Amino acid sequence: MWLTWENILSFFGIAESFFTIAAIVGAGAYAIVKLRVFRDLKPHLTMRQSVSHRRVGSDYIHVAATATLFNSSKVAIELRRSFSRAQTVSPLSKQEIEQLYEDAFSDAENQGFLWPTLQRVNHSWEEGELIVEPGEAHAQTYEFVIGATNETILIYTYCFNPNPDAGRGEAEGWAATTVYDIVNGKGATDD
Repeated sequence: MWLTWENILSFFGIAESFFTIAAIVGAGAYAIVKLRVFRDLKPHLTMRQSVSHRRVGSDYIHVAATATLFNSSKVAIELRRSFSRAQTVSPLSKQEIEQLYEDAFSDAENQGFLWPTLQRVNHSWEEGELIVEPGEAHAQTYEFVIGATNETILIYTYCFNPNPDAGRGEAEGWAATTVYDIVNGKGATDD
């Protein structure tokens, strides 16, 4: 007779193994899809910026901004394009400041202040020329020559993600902003 106590126990043992395997596979699939367990396989750069300056004659200031790009992801990141711009924060006239404020809050949302741009430097690399490996850093320096009347400037640097996938939540790029006071040679960074 096939319906013996041993057969019943064997059937339940097989069923228990099957349901255990199904639960493990189901939990793994849930973690991958819903909890995004492997999201760190996307590229991510952490940017730090340092700024220095020196007078060049009586009318000009040389500004050097070094953006250090640290690859904090688990994948190599090949950079192809970036830019940095120097913008004046002060001195500005009362009318210029009022216009900046009006432009920033013209919509229901804060669009941010678009400080007057002094200079913009674009940089591009050929395929395979600049690859930042996981855990490594790359320093990129941008130089500007601006008028000596500038007291406070803003340096904004942006590196484009060469393969953004907005539908998957990947960054379109990475930025660093530093407000630099030329008078006392100090800056504040907003990463």
